[in-house]
Amino acid sequence: MSNTDSDKYSEENVQLARFAKAMGHPARLMILRMLGGESCCFCGDIVQDLPIAQSTVSQHLKELKDVGLIQGEINPPKIRYCINKDNWQIAKTLMDDFFE
Repeated sequence: MSNTDSDKYSEENVQLARFAKAMGHPARLMILRMLGGESCCFCGDIVQDLPIAQSTVSQHLKELKDVGLIQGEINPPKIRYCINKDNWQIAKTLMDDFFE
Protein backbone atom coordinates (compact mmCIF):
# COMPACT_ATOMS: atom_id res chain seq x y z
CA MET A 1 0.00 0.00 0.00
CA SER A 2 1.50 3.31 -1.02
CA ASN A 3 1.61 6.27 1.36
CA THR A 4 -1.07 8.05 -0.63
CA ASP A 5 -3.37 5.02 -0.37
CA SER A 6 -2.79 4.60 3.36
CA ASP A 7 -3.61 8.27 3.93
CA LYS A 8 -7.19 7.47 2.92
CA TYR A 9 -7.66 4.89 5.68
CA SER A 10 -7.66 5.10 9.45
CA GLU A 11 -4.59 3.89 11.29
CA GLU A 12 -6.72 1.18 12.91
CA ASN A 13 -7.91 -0.15 9.54
CA VAL A 14 -4.39 -0.19 8.15
CA GLN A 15 -3.06 -2.04 11.19
CA LEU A 16 -5.96 -4.52 11.20
CA ALA A 17 -5.35 -5.23 7.51
CA ARG A 18 -1.65 -5.88 8.20
CA PHE A 19 -2.47 -8.29 11.03
CA ALA A 20 -5.15 -10.04 8.96
CA LYS A 21 -2.82 -10.41 5.99
CA ALA A 22 -0.12 -11.93 8.20
CA MET A 23 -2.66 -14.37 9.62
CA GLY A 24 -3.99 -15.21 6.17
CA HIS A 25 -2.08 -18.48 5.75
CA PRO A 26 -2.83 -21.80 7.48
CA ALA A 27 0.83 -22.34 8.41
CA ARG A 28 0.96 -18.96 10.15
CA LEU A 29 -2.21 -19.76 12.05
CA MET A 30 -0.64 -23.05 13.17
CA ILE A 31 2.47 -21.18 14.31
CA LEU A 32 0.37 -18.68 16.27
CA ARG A 33 -1.61 -21.49 17.91
CA MET A 34 1.61 -23.28 18.84
CA LEU A 35 3.14 -20.15 20.32
CA GLY A 36 -0.10 -19.23 22.05
CA GLY A 37 -0.05 -22.54 23.90
CA GLU A 38 3.56 -22.20 25.06
CA SER A 39 5.57 -19.46 26.69
CA CYS A 40 8.11 -19.75 23.85
CA CYS A 41 9.27 -22.24 21.20
CA PHE A 42 12.53 -22.74 19.37
CA CYS A 43 12.43 -22.55 15.59
CA GLY A 44 13.45 -26.20 15.29
CA ASP A 45 10.48 -27.29 17.42
CA ILE A 46 8.12 -25.32 15.20
CA VAL A 47 9.65 -26.88 12.07
CA GLN A 48 9.08 -30.39 13.45
CA ASP A 49 5.36 -29.75 13.95
CA LEU A 50 4.62 -28.28 10.52
CA PRO A 51 4.37 -30.19 7.23
CA ILE A 52 6.61 -27.74 5.37
CA ALA A 53 10.33 -27.13 4.87
CA GLN A 54 12.43 -25.23 7.40
CA SER A 55 13.05 -22.40 4.93
CA THR A 56 9.31 -21.97 4.42
CA VAL A 57 8.71 -21.95 8.18
CA SER A 58 11.37 -19.25 8.48
CA GLN A 59 9.56 -17.15 5.87
CA HIS A 60 6.29 -17.48 7.78
CA LEU A 61 8.00 -16.59 11.07
CA LYS A 62 9.49 -13.52 9.40
CA GLU A 63 6.05 -12.38 8.20
CA LEU A 64 4.58 -12.75 11.69
CA LYS A 65 7.56 -11.01 13.26
CA ASP A 66 7.51 -8.14 10.74
CA VAL A 67 3.93 -7.22 11.70
CA GLY A 68 4.75 -7.64 15.37
CA LEU A 69 2.51 -10.60 16.25
CA ILE A 70 5.53 -12.58 17.43
CA GLN A 71 8.99 -11.73 18.66
CA GLY A 72 12.24 -13.65 18.44
CA GLU A 73 15.23 -13.88 20.70
CA ILE A 74 18.51 -15.16 19.35
CA ASN A 75 20.35 -17.63 21.58
CA PRO A 76 23.04 -18.92 19.21
CA PRO A 77 22.66 -21.27 17.47
CA LYS A 78 18.89 -21.21 18.14
CA ILE A 79 16.15 -18.63 17.82
CA ARG A 80 13.33 -18.67 20.35
CA TYR A 81 9.95 -17.24 19.36
CA CYS A 82 6.98 -16.18 21.45
CA ILE A 83 3.77 -14.20 21.06
CA ASN A 84 4.21 -10.44 21.32
CA LYS A 85 1.52 -10.03 23.98
CA ASP A 86 1.15 -6.27 23.57
CA ASN A 87 0.58 -6.45 19.81
CA TRP A 88 -1.53 -9.59 20.16
CA GLN A 89 -3.86 -7.65 22.45
CA ILE A 90 -4.00 -4.80 19.93
CA ALA A 91 -4.87 -7.28 17.16
CA LYS A 92 -7.55 -8.88 19.32
CA THR A 93 -9.09 -5.51 20.17
CA LEU A 94 -9.08 -4.40 16.52
CA MET A 95 -10.71 -7.66 15.42
CA ASP A 96 -13.28 -7.57 18.20
CA ASP A 97 -14.18 -4.00 17.21
CA PHE A 98 -14.40 -5.00 13.56
CA PHE A 99 -16.79 -7.89 14.24
CA GLU A 100 -19.06 -5.93 16.57
